[in-house]
This record gives sequence, structure tokens and C-alpha cells, in this order.
Amino acid sequence: MEQTNQYVKQFPELFEGKKVLYVHGFGSSGQSGTVKRLQTVLPNATVLAPDLPVNPGEALNLLRQLCATEQPDLIIGTSMGGMYAEQLRGFDRICVNPALCIADTMQQHGMTGTQTFQNPRRDGVRSFYVDKALVKAYREVSEQRFAGLDDADSRRVYGLFGDRDDLVDTFTLFREHYPYACHFHGEHRMDDHSFMHSVVPVIRWIDDQQERRQRPIVYIGIETLKDGYDKPASSCQKAVRLLIENYQVYFVGDKDSTAWLAEYINVPAWRHTVYTPRRDLLYGDYLISRRKEGDTMATLLEFGSDTFKTWEDVIEYFSRLGGQ
Repeated sequence: MEQTNQYVKQFPELFEGKKVLYVHGFGSSGQSGTVKRLQTVLPNATVLAPDLPVNPGEALNLLRQLCATEQPDLIIGTSMGGMYAEQLRGFDRICVNPALCIADTMQQHGMTGTQTFQNPRRDGVRSFYVDKALVKAYREVSEQRFAGLDDADSRRVYGLFGDRDDLVDTFTLFREHYPYACHFHGEHRMDDHSFMHSVVPVIRWIDDQQERRQRPIVYIGIETLKDGYDKPASSCQKAVRLLIENYQVYFVGDKDSTAWLAEYINVPAWRHTVYTPRRDLLYGDYLISRRKEGDTMATLLEFGSDTFKTWEDVIEYFSRLGGQ
């Protein structure tokens, strides 16, 4: 069972007054650890998390009826729930490790016969039985994937795929139909770390887009993030985590930096990387650079100088600004 701890933070402004529908995975319930994380991170949002019927046709019908009545502002589905969420057209959605070929997954990983629910359910049922007829029903529902998909809807869906997921791997299939697909550091089931570092940044992007919220822009030169051994500089990852809470953060470097950013910054750098030798032309509010840039269109924070000798100095500077 998933657990939460003090690592999970509250963000009262995110999805304030809105509805978030969470769609759980196979053998789980609306009482999962991910639901608890969402309720903690989004204290001013209404988190809807129904227990899904075991029958997939009934589950999908329930979700469609719920969407019609509740009109959620965001749908998040994990594993089997990601397979369902993909089919709920017309809503902003995040599919985490979506089991788009769930019948194959069930057969390959022994998810047949008597199964025990991983989390308590409201009806008190503790187990269920998966026979050939139920596997066939899952196959029929999963094969409805991508039906009715158009270009506008495809751009309302984000796919997040754990790079250590040993249960489901549908990245390539998903990417054939959706432009926004990214790997994150994590396994099939999320923990606090993967949720906060991978899912919450995407939640923030979607909320900003819905609210047409324009955050101040911070550009970070990639050379400032590295130590002498090409590893993350002290406190740089901490600084990135704090900055993305209040700013639009972009990373500036060359194509050779892509793999490094994917490894050490991961999701926050996805679609937030700028490749240019002309940092002086970057239009934004702040530029953190180790290089002397001359005249810039953003306030230059010269990393390594007496004022910004370390990333702790940068953190202190922005903490005084209060995210403004």
C-alpha cells in the first residue's frame, strides 16, 4: 500500500475551488496513497475519488457519468486508471503509467484468479475474482483507446512514464497519439518523491494554463547546476524545487545538456529547455548565469560572484523576493 509522509507539501493556490477526479489503478480504491497526496497538496480543491467497479465497462460508464455531472477541471489516472482517463475526452488529463494494454498486463503478471484489493473500499469488499471473461472485457474496453481523439484533445493530455516501471511500458504507443509524453524517475507505483517531483509540476502547468496565470520567468544557465565532476552542484536541485513553485523556470544550454537535465532535473526541465548561444536576447525577469553576459533583457544574477557564490545564496535572494 502506498504511504505518505511529511515530504508532501501543501499548495493552497493550486486548483483552488476546482474539482480534480482521481482514477485509481487495478485492485485499488479511492482510498489510495495517491488520493491522500492529492488531498494534501491541493487542500482547496475538491478531490473526487470513486471506487471503481471491477467490471471495466461498468467502471468506464461510471466515470463518464461522473464527468458529465461533476465536470472536473482535471483528471488524473494511474495505471488502469490512466487507461480509463485517456478515454475521457474533453478534459485536461494526466495519465501516469497508463496500462493501455491492460489485458496483456494482467496475463503477463499473474493478475488473474482471486485478487485482494490493495486499499479499503467503501463497500467493504476485500477480494474479487478475475476469469477469462473478465480479461476479455478488459481487452475490449482497452481497445477503445484513442477512439474519437482529435488534435485539440491530444494536447490536453500529459503522459508520465516511470523509468523503473517493470509492470507497464506503453510510452511508445502513447507517444504515437499524444505529443506530451515524458519519463520520470520512479517505478510503477508512485511514492512521495516521484509524485512531488513529477506529477505536481504538471498539475501546476495545467492550473497556470487554465487560469492564464503568468509567472515571472527565471532562466538558469546549465553550467551553474554542475559541479567540477559534472554532477549536480550543492543545493541546486533544492533551488529548482523551490523556484518552480513561484516562477516559470527555463534551463539554458546546448543540445548536449539534454541527457544531463533528464537525469538530474527531470520533469521540471521537460519542455522547459532553451538552446541558444545568445542569452542576452532571452526575454524574461531573471537570468542565472556563470558567464558574463553583458547587457541582458533579464536581471542578471552572476553565479559564482561574491553575491551569488552558491545556490544557497540564490535561494536566499529569491526568498526575500517572496516569489514576486
